[in-house]
Amino acid sequence: MGSKLSGKDLVKIGFPQHNIINVALGLITRHRRGEKKENILLEAKKVLEAPEKFREDAVWAKLAEGLIQPAEVRKQQLNKQMAPFTIFGENEIDEQAKRQLYEALKLPIACKGALMPDAHMGYGLPIGGVLATDNAVIPYGVGMDIGCRMSLSIFDLPASYFKGREFQLRNILKENTKFGMYDTHREKQDHAIFSRPEFKAIPLLKSLLDKAYKQFGTSGSGNHFVEFGVVELHRVRAEWGISPGAYLAVLSHSGSRGLGANIAKQYTALAAKQCPLPRQVQHLAWLDLDTEAGQEYWLAMNLAGDYAQACHADIHRRLAKALGERPVLTIENHHNFAWREMVDGKECIVHRKGATPAGQGVLGIIPGSMTAPGFIVEGRGNPLSVQSASHGAGRIMSRAACKSSLTKSAMLNELEQHGVELIGGALDEAPHAYKDIHRVMGLQNELVNVFGTFSPKIVRMDK
Repeated sequence: MGSKLSGKDLVKIGFPQHNIINVALGLITRHRRGEKKENILLEAKKVLEAPEKFREDAVWAKLAEGLIQPAEVRKQQLNKQMAPFTIFGENEIDEQAKRQLYEALKLPIACKGALMPDAHMGYGLPIGGVLATDNAVIPYGVGMDIGCRMSLSIFDLPASYFKGREFQLRNILKENTKFGMYDTHREKQDHAIFSRPEFKAIPLLKSLLDKAYKQFGTSGSGNHFVEFGVVELHRVRAEWGISPGAYLAVLSHSGSRGLGANIAKQYTALAAKQCPLPRQVQHLAWLDLDTEAGQEYWLAMNLAGDYAQACHADIHRRLAKALGERPVLTIENHHNFAWREMVDGKECIVHRKGATPAGQGVLGIIPGSMTAPGFIVEGRGNPLSVQSASHGAGRIMSRAACKSSLTKSAMLNELEQHGVELIGGALDEAPHAYKDIHRVMGLQNELVNVFGTFSPKIVRMDK
């Protein structure tokens, strides 16, 4: 905020020390950003002294209402009716995931929802859930891994490039990728992201700057990966400057690392305090975007998303340098994030928790499993799915079930049969854990057009 105005400044001019200060700061951030502090305080004092005069004011109406009748932190009630929604591939989705969506659709802030065909149960919103809300953001509707995303680099090298170079490519992956909590690059790469003002303006982000710098260009654990594989393009866009055919490519999947996890943790706890909810939906507590906390989370979330994108760019830069090639095309997308979008003619906050943006003409990647292809897609802008598609094949086995019913040798045999080499990787990411990606794609023909596929050949994951 250019004026550097704080809650203490409002207290000095007579504002009571309760949630009304958050409301005032949120409105100032939204409508008066960059204006002189003295002018803002003069205007705020007028509202404080005669709030009834500002009940219809375009900027201050919410503050005036709060001063006339101070809001109490009280338990929010769910609506009896659900907001409108559509489920794609209903027969493929477990009942618990559906119930989670139904509960979310009863939130008083809910405008519209959808469930993708890869959906399964999560915390708060189901994985594969999409929820549009009115001027409010749900930290757990975005998830712990803010900005978890896909990035695909296609090189002007034929698929036959793999022949006889498997050992070289395996070593390039081993030497240039880092996974898990503690493994980081010896040579750190600086980036403009670390000079962003949010790192100075928001205390939590300031405390996370060092962690973000250390983890830059690394991947997490679980289902995060970096892979060499073959892209087969069946259709192309003229601006790509590349013909249909089979090419060497790199695909990565990861998010914002410790930075995003800590942002999610802090603001989820804050939302729970400011917005108490019935127990079954407590993970869906939201932050009003007209409050200071809501504005802070929005800035922090967007920073984490940009950091995740920069991490992927660094991973791909390192691999391209080791290959001695530059990619001719990069396609990428978030699938754990919240966006401001128009939904049925109204601006909403659209949460996609494990869902790919699929607005008209928007490109994205929908991965399969280690033995199944991923898909390069173009969105069709279907309003029924809130312009979204699946973010992958979707799990059919929990991590615990994989560990108790599958063996590492069986998993490695299956990979060998498909000509896939695995570096690292745990049993809970076995191909058996996932739905049939071809069936999932068949259930969303009205959501995306397919341009091509990516087939994994050498997969790197956490140990």
